[in-house]
Amino acid sequence: MALTGRAALLAALGSIPVGILEPGWSGILAVNGPLALACACDYALATPVRRLVLSRSGDTSTRLGETADVTLTISNPSRRTLRAQLRDAWPPSSWQPGTEIEASRHRLTVPPGERRRVTTRLRPTRRGDRQADRVTIRSYGPLGLFSRQGAHKLPWSVRVLPPFTSRKHLPSKLARLRELDGRTSVLTRGEGTEFDSLREYVPGDDTRSIDWRATARQSSVAVRTWRPERDRHILLVLDTGRTSAGRVGDAPRLDASMDAALLLAALASRAGDRVALLAYDRRVRALVQGRSAGDVLPGLVNAMAALEPELVETDARGLTAAALRTAPRRSLIVLLTTLDAAPVEQGLLPVLPQLAQRHTLLVASVADPHIARMAEARGNAEAVYEAAAAAQAQSERQRTAEQLRRHGVTVVDATPEDLAPTLADAYLALKAAGRL
Repeated sequence: MALTGRAALLAALGSIPVGILEPGWSGILAVNGPLALACACDYALATPVRRLVLSRSGDTSTRLGETADVTLTISNPSRRTLRAQLRDAWPPSSWQPGTEIEASRHRLTVPPGERRRVTTRLRPTRRGDRQADRVTIRSYGPLGLFSRQGAHKLPWSVRVLPPFTSRKHLPSKLARLRELDGRTSVLTRGEGTEFDSLREYVPGDDTRSIDWRATARQSSVAVRTWRPERDRHILLVLDTGRTSAGRVGDAPRLDASMDAALLLAALASRAGDRVALLAYDRRVRALVQGRSAGDVLPGLVNAMAALEPELVETDARGLTAAALRTAPRRSLIVLLTTLDAAPVEQGLLPVLPQLAQRHTLLVASVADPHIARMAEARGNAEAVYEAAAAAQAQSERQRTAEQLRRHGVTVVDATPEDLAPTLADAYLALKAAGRL
């Protein structure tokens, strides 16, 4: 294996015997002398790394699970041909396990006065910002015996966005929304519905929807049709405290909550409602408000990218105060948090009246599907004990949910795969009932 720089040259020269030459040493000197000279020449002809000019270009964002290509341009202004091995260093979470060496190392040859491009393909395994570290180049001489090595700092950042896997449910939810827009008052009764138009009466219509004044002016019976109110305010509140760090499957609960919030935001913005986001534990971690319908989803995705669970107990009073400041007028507040008994009974329930008095509340929580599987376990004593523990945990969650419902709160408790569509259905139900 070739040694690096002056160390290799000294090692080669140091192997030549000094002092009085005994029988046999003349042959060693005859071999090592030319070798030392060849190594010295090889080192001298290796292109200096510091003289190289490097620049970056490429992707600045990607979704979790997808790839991002970052291109390095290496310019060689010297008079020597660059023969090099290059390592583009990024944090370990920038690649799938076991693929870093293949993805980050490149071999290249750059003739004098020319430039070459190499592409590093990232496939991040975590959300957030991935910062490039440094580019290390090992420049070899023509014989490949010696090399010069150096590093260049080239700042670059790739933001890894939430994957938004629940996007697949959006077309079906939008179809339900369009169906809801065309329903009559018999199906969308409730305070807050908006008059849409008049149409002719058909058997089965609610007689309370008949417009008698319009009927008197024409030869047929006219009924009023309604549509859900638009321009309602929705505040999505992400609890980023310690309970959001619990892993359900391969991801923390916070990731499932984000995915559900994105689907609801996409649906609500298409329905003409205004959407805001607040992420809180003991302080505000992210705040997005005042965005237009076309900008709200990119704004939420960008704000969620850097969010991580904090291993602290959520300050329920501070969260309530922040929510009231963010939503000064009547809104639907969707709180994505836990249904564990202690945090709800000691934190949320005492401050719940402050929110319920001014806003419509919906609490959504991620349920662990492993608990449901445990509850069905049978066959031996260990399985029976697991089933009993799971049943007790489910009973506690149901009791906590019932406490919230007694305060007028709509509760959604679903597994990570079902949370997003179930939350969207709850929003559509509230909209159909005129409760927004």
